[in-house]
Amino acid sequence: MQFLETKNLTKKFGGLVAVNQVDFTIEQGKINAIIGPNGAGKSTFFNLISGFHQPSSGQVIFKGKDITTLPSNKIAELGVARTFQTTNLFEQSTVLDNVIVGHRLRTKSNLLDAIFRTPRLRNEEKQCREKAMEVLEFVDLKQAANKLVGSLTQEEKKRTAFALALATDPEIVFLDEPAAGVNPDETEGLADLMKKMVSKGITVCLIEHKMSMIMRIADKIMVLNYGEKIAEGRPEEIRNNEAVIKAYLGGSAIA
Repeated sequence: MQFLETKNLTKKFGGLVAVNQVDFTIEQGKINAIIGPNGAGKSTFFNLISGFHQPSSGQVIFKGKDITTLPSNKIAELGVARTFQTTNLFEQSTVLDNVIVGHRLRTKSNLLDAIFRTPRLRNEEKQCREKAMEVLEFVDLKQAANKLVGSLTQEEKKRTAFALALATDPEIVFLDEPAAGVNPDETEGLADLMKKMVSKGITVCLIEHKMSMIMRIADKIMVLNYGEKIAEGRPEEIRNNEAVIKAYLGGSAIA
């Protein structure tokens, strides 16, 4: 049984085919990367897998289960988490409060529990806080738990987004340009964090434009161009692929 795969996955927006019949298998316990020029359909592909868009045709299968038409919250409950290219956080709340939201996915208390402050609610609040602190320690941000998100550096916001995804207890995390807007040293730190996630049994799939990092840490790479898969393989195969070199205008971006 494959871990997560797409079959003929297609998304059309009017006359534009953003993703065109893409077959891709994500390898469990590995770092999988999706690369391609701007407008290649990478983020749309993520949105189809995570339920933010419904595909025009094709399938998404996770651990043998067809999740193609499931809404994003149900897909998240199955263990699929993602971050966004633009970090979506509550800027006027603390880092801790932002991350607590992630683990709410795993709780059962309802409106009545909240009104009456039931033991179940209090117990789950404690669990959420403990889980949030655990993942903040994992991403090396425990010291910033009580800071307002609006006061964080770009790199700290990236780590907060990682923590929020990890608080949902995922089996796989989709990261949309996790190293965008951070300096080389910070990029290195985020790369190490992705490797640390894999060492803890979490599968990683990322979109990224920083090719030197991708070529160093990815186990498998898929290349999209104009919505179509033009290559798939190990970093050394991708680096020497003629179609990829052509798509990247001479290959300087993948050296």
